[in-house]
Amino acid sequence: MYRVIKRLLDILCSFLGIVLLSPLLLILALLVKCTSKGPVLFRQKRVGKNKKYFEILKFRSMRADTPHDVPTHLLQNAESSITPVGHFLRKTSLDELPQLFNILMGQMSIVGPRPALWNQYDLIAERDRYGANNLTPGLTGWAQVNGRDELPIPVKAELDGYYAAHISFRLDVLIFFKTITNVLFGKGIVEGKQS
Repeated sequence: MYRVIKRLLDILCSFLGIVLLSPLLLILALLVKCTSKGPVLFRQKRVGKNKKYFEILKFRSMRADTPHDVPTHLLQNAESSITPVGHFLRKTSLDELPQLFNILMGQMSIVGPRPALWNQYDLIAERDRYGANNLTPGLTGWAQVNGRDELPIPVKAELDGYYAAHISFRLDVLIFFKTITNVLFGKGIVEGKQS
């Protein structure tokens, strides 16, 4: 029953978010366009519910010639690829705001496991063990608020599995407010290749 309510909440919240944040979306789009060459939006093939692919939307925060299908934390020199406004967008997670359109279209939810890149086979396989790939991916999730980029893949998948087993309105609210706190304090963001 909650999954039906969850989808209705996603539609309502994403629509209101797009309407209320439209001036900010416009300003950010102009900043991206005026400070670096390339498109305003970054589009990337991601794994959705039941492992169906979709195209995630973000404000472009890296140079247009940066490798397209490599997670940022695996890039050899990520800092040099980030655009002048990209640092601000990534630190504040404002680059994720276009995903409100993914949510409105039903490709994503506000809360759920973050959508894996299509070629993150290790993460996808680990999530299979926990049933996390059967969920609609989220703008934020349980793994996101418990370490984000700092987490090794088995731990990330286990946290996604915990969410899959305990999905509820209460847990979604907790994740939503923990996300706000984490964004304000810049927790869990890792740029560049890690050992």
